[in-house]
Amino acid sequence: MTTESARIRAKLSHPLIDGDSHIIEYTPVLMEHFKAAGGEQAVADFGGHMRGGRSAGWYQMTDSERRYHRTMRGPWWALPTKNTYDRCTAMLPKLYHQRMDDFGLDYAVLYPTIALGFHSFPNDEFRQLACYAYNEYAAASYAEYGDRMTPAAVVPLTTPEEGIKELEHAKSLGLKVAMIPSFVRRPVPRIAEEHPELAKQITWLDSYAIDSEHDYDPFWAKCVELGFAVAAHSGGMGFDDRRSMSTYMYNHMGHFAAAGEVLAKSLLMGGVTYRFPELRVALLEGGVVNGSRLYTDIYSRWKKRNVEALENLNPANIDGEKARELFLQYGDDATLGTIDQLEHALGIGRGDVPMDVRDDFAKMVITRPEDIRDRFIPNFYFGCESDDPLAFVAFNRKANPFAEQVRAIMSFDLGHWDVTNMDHAAAEAYEQLEDGLIDEADFRNFAFRYSVQLYAGPNPGFFDGTRIEAEARAELAQA
Repeated sequence: MTTESARIRAKLSHPLIDGDSHIIEYTPVLMEHFKAAGGEQAVADFGGHMRGGRSAGWYQMTDSERRYHRTMRGPWWALPTKNTYDRCTAMLPKLYHQRMDDFGLDYAVLYPTIALGFHSFPNDEFRQLACYAYNEYAAASYAEYGDRMTPAAVVPLTTPEEGIKELEHAKSLGLKVAMIPSFVRRPVPRIAEEHPELAKQITWLDSYAIDSEHDYDPFWAKCVELGFAVAAHSGGMGFDDRRSMSTYMYNHMGHFAAAGEVLAKSLLMGGVTYRFPELRVALLEGGVVNGSRLYTDIYSRWKKRNVEALENLNPANIDGEKARELFLQYGDDATLGTIDQLEHALGIGRGDVPMDVRDDFAKMVITRPEDIRDRFIPNFYFGCESDDPLAFVAFNRKANPFAEQVRAIMSFDLGHWDVTNMDHAAAEAYEQLEDGLIDEADFRNFAFRYSVQLYAGPNPGFFDGTRIEAEARAELAQA
């Protein structure tokens, strides 16, 4: 029986690309790759590293213990079970490939499930081993099906050197997308020195550009050199506003967007997209609302707080005599009784801010407002799930500065709990067109064009040998 998604695909003149679906790793085979990379000990250590060294998890604690430790309730029942066909599809590459027409999809980029956090294991040696083993597993499992799908490589980034090493390994395996963490948690140096027992509890987020501990430019340069699109699929559960000890959904809402914003703001304001204009970065599963707000925010803030505009806020510009005249004319008795403190209240004579630290946007090298567009729009892509009712916001040229569209990409999240029926996802995405929220050109951008720009922009041969090679090449030529 033909699915609704397949019927929709049949009437379209362009391919459909799923920019973010998921593998559910078959752990017995994955562990064979761990064994090959690190021996039996790597397999034995796996469970402990997945638990993060915790001796007791949320479900093993009493309510009083949870309150005492403020233990966050993390994901539970996160994978489909009732639809056995879909669950096994995400685990079996051959079945995944066989069902692509039912999904209405021409091509899919596949991200991990169990391995989503491998790049963030605290132990340096095991983190690098885990990423290496996963990439070996993904490349071997999906190599036969490259005409319609490709798995992303998991790349650690605690240091730029380890990131470069794994990028080169992934390239040797034929992998084409690099999934990095949105940030690295690092101990606050003073706490680590004075209270080492608290070093893991009191941390800061290193997002690779703003205030980073390392110079990550060599890593971005290697991404461009090797033709890798970069994607972040990190979560923000555990941020202070997302660490309920009782409710997973409280912690879940908006957490991918929050983590993606950490990375996007840092790369943007840290000048990475200025220095590496060819870099393409996907912020997955957070939706485009956050991206549209970030684009608008950076534009409006620069207008009001660029170096020239800051003169509107410089206390040195206050006319003290004029201010005194006004206060004497309009002040009440209480105000006039303290008129000798007027200059202090107005901030006159307070310490100046040196010119070399006034410009928060200096690393972006903005010489005209359009530079903000040019540092943001071509570089950042925001994953929107098929049932996201707000994906249309990306295409509202009336609201976005310079009448731009923020780059939203269709991302189904196949394999995870929010997709109850894999073969209906494309039909859900198409509903925004049917409901009049977007037009046909917008849907083409959403479902095809922007994913081509993201994945093939750094690597024009990304889709060579695939089902959509000709269409992707034509799209790149037109762009």
